[in-house]
Amino acid sequence: MNCPYQNICGGCPMRAMEENQYRQTKEEWFAKLVHAIKQPEIKQGTPVFVADGARRRAEMAFIWQKGKLLLGFNTAESHDIADIQYCVALTDGINEILPMVRNFLQEFCNIKLTQKIKKKVVQTAITDGEIRLTEADNGIDILLEIVGSLGLEHRMLISEFAQSCPKVIRVSVGQKFAVAETVVEKVKPFIEIAGRKVLIPAGTFLQPSKAGEQALIGLVLKYVGKTSGYIADLFCGVGTFSYPLAANINNKITAVDSSAELLNGFRQTINALMLPNIEIVQKNLFKYPLDESELKNFTAVVFDPPRAGAAEQVRKIVNMPTEDKPQKIIAVSCNPHTFINDANALIDGGYEITEMTMVDQFVYAKHFELVALFTKKGEKNESE
Repeated sequence: MNCPYQNICGGCPMRAMEENQYRQTKEEWFAKLVHAIKQPEIKQGTPVFVADGARRRAEMAFIWQKGKLLLGFNTAESHDIADIQYCVALTDGINEILPMVRNFLQEFCNIKLTQKIKKKVVQTAITDGEIRLTEADNGIDILLEIVGSLGLEHRMLISEFAQSCPKVIRVSVGQKFAVAETVVEKVKPFIEIAGRKVLIPAGTFLQPSKAGEQALIGLVLKYVGKTSGYIADLFCGVGTFSYPLAANINNKITAVDSSAELLNGFRQTINALMLPNIEIVQKNLFKYPLDESELKNFTAVVFDPPRAGAAEQVRKIVNMPTEDKPQKIIAVSCNPHTFINDANALIDGGYEITEMTMVDQFVYAKHFELVALFTKKGEKNESE
């Protein structure tokens, strides 16, 4: 799909390609990744391509300068903002509220606060920041990231904006790397995973699209197959894989992540749903990966790390005695480079890749995700 901003916006650098050429290029990149792995033959699953216009979350920058608001994404290879009115990569739900968001930010940036700085009374304003828009299943969740404190007029404006937009169900404000403050919450935003209504914290990471999320879940379940018992869901996030894995009552899921706020929401959800077979553990897996004593009872381990990969956790797994190692490792990755390192370490440590599949949900971007099944060498695969 053509975009009027494709020559200036850096979000979709491959959009000028014809669809067939684009898909062929992505498949060639994936094949090149496969050849970089220390295994002579690797079965590739059918690639999954998500349709355009499916992105359910957007992180947009804004700045007020010379009496004009710029709202959009960074221009290609720079930090300048490409001012956009509409984005063809985003869902209709997000695009519908962009004009109202723009009007709100114009008023927001025009609010002046009177402050005393170094014994001088001055007027200040919040004139730049980021706004994160997430389409939950029951409405739009907004997180405004700024530098500076809100005044009463800011809060009143946020309330008026939320009330005037029926689709907006929550507006939160925060500083980078800090817990966000919810200013308005009409209802708690949720997404549905495996038939469960999962509450989501403000600004939390979600898979970019619902279709992509479903594809990843489908592949994880396929690769877990008939294997059951104790399963670890590492870097679990909101529980994208924990909930569908827990649908099998024979499974006991240990979900591990580092974010206290995220896990608190996860815990509230599983308590409300009365799910007895999910245990939540807060742990920084980069610094303190699960060790041999914690890993030896798991039949399968699923991990979906950030772009940095799971090197420390993989090292712990491969150093285990062979008889204690999990039967299966299912790796989900958004970074081919760190995946290669993790994959080669697992192969050197006694595993082999049974199958790996590309999932392309970053449409017309230079990124793709993948899911790979590792099994202990010489063991029968029961994923089918």
